[in-house]
Formats: sequence, structure tokens, C-alpha cells
Amino acid sequence: MGLFDFLKSKKNTAETAKNRLQIIIAQERSSRGAPDYLPLLRRELLDVIKKYVNVDVDAVKVDLIKDGDHDVLDISVALPEGPQG
Repeated sequence: MGLFDFLKSKKNTAETAKNRLQIIIAQERSSRGAPDYLPLLRRELLDVIKKYVNVDVDAVKVDLIKDGDHDVLDISVALPEGPQG
């Protein structure tokens, strides 16, 4: 039975790796043409938010949206439900 569990865990690891790669590819595609500072800004925002709230890495999304003649920085933070502590 231990051998089968070992094989099963590899499948889960492979599936996890596949899902992570899909997320990375999606982020790369969405950031084409975006300013170079957006990934760094996202990471720094995530670091600051993590000081106060336990959030996932994917909880912070930073996008640059064209609004006529202006660029708008759209920041979205998905906060966890329930009390933090």
C-alpha cells in the first residue's frame, strides 16, 4: 500500500506543478505591455498586507487600466473570511 501512496503523491505534485505553471503563464500574458514596476509593486504590497492579515500569494492583483487619456492603477486584495489571529 505504501508504494501506491508514493505514486499517488507524485501525481498530486505533478498536478500542483501544472496548476502553478498555468498561473505563471496567465500572469505573464496579462502583464505584456504593462510597466516593469507592476510585479515589484505587487510583491511589496503583498509583504505589507501580510504584516496585518494572513493572505495567499494570489490575494493581491495589480493591473494598469487605460481610462481615456489616463492610466488607472487597479489594486484588488482578496481578504480571508473570518477573524484573524
